[in-house]
Amino acid sequence: MKRLHIRPYPFLILPLAIVMLNCYSQQTDQSTIDRKVKAFLDAHSRQWYDMNVPASDGQLLHDLIVKNNYTEALEIGTSTGHSGIWMAWALSKTGGKLTTIELDESRYREALENFKEAGVDHIIDARLANAHDLVPQLKGPFDFVFSDADKGWYRNYFLAVDPKLKVGGCYTTHNVSARGGRGGNSDYLEFLQGLGNYETNVDSNGGGMAISFKKSEK
Repeated sequence: MKRLHIRPYPFLILPLAIVMLNCYSQQTDQSTIDRKVKAFLDAHSRQWYDMNVPASDGQLLHDLIVKNNYTEALEIGTSTGHSGIWMAWALSKTGGKLTTIELDESRYREALENFKEAGVDHIIDARLANAHDLVPQLKGPFDFVFSDADKGWYRNYFLAVDPKLKVGGCYTTHNVSARGGRGGNSDYLEFLQGLGNYETNVDSNGGGMAISFKKSEK
């Protein structure tokens, strides 16, 4: 009985090898980013002032993006980059990008340095601009938004971005409290909770985060 000798076909082996190499390369790249971001955040854990979010809120933003596989993120109010690093880290895992806007040039320059040191600058499009002017001009679409700029303009930012936010997307707002009171932006929270096409809840573990999921266009 003759044995069958099956010869491998080079045109099948080569593409398979390329796919395996690409997968390995992606895993290696992600591991590098993970290590670099963790080291940066650990080294700077007590240095985030100047209107940055606490680490618990950064972790919350990161987890929302990863859990829902968001890829098109917008941040209104960069400060010196703490929240942006958490979001960019998450977006490195989903294959996404972050657009972030800062008005103050000193904070903007410091944020650029922090993004680079953390190893996520290639994921971030940082803009030095007045968000009052730029946000309405952005084309989008977005599937994740973090608003943390001037509180008196929160509603205006939301109304400008809402048409560009995908259904299923998430709009988060910092410094919002379910308990209301001074600094809780209670009028804004009431506005969010009155929208029939959004579902809004508040996470109070950090600085207070309104989390609004868009259920439909109207």
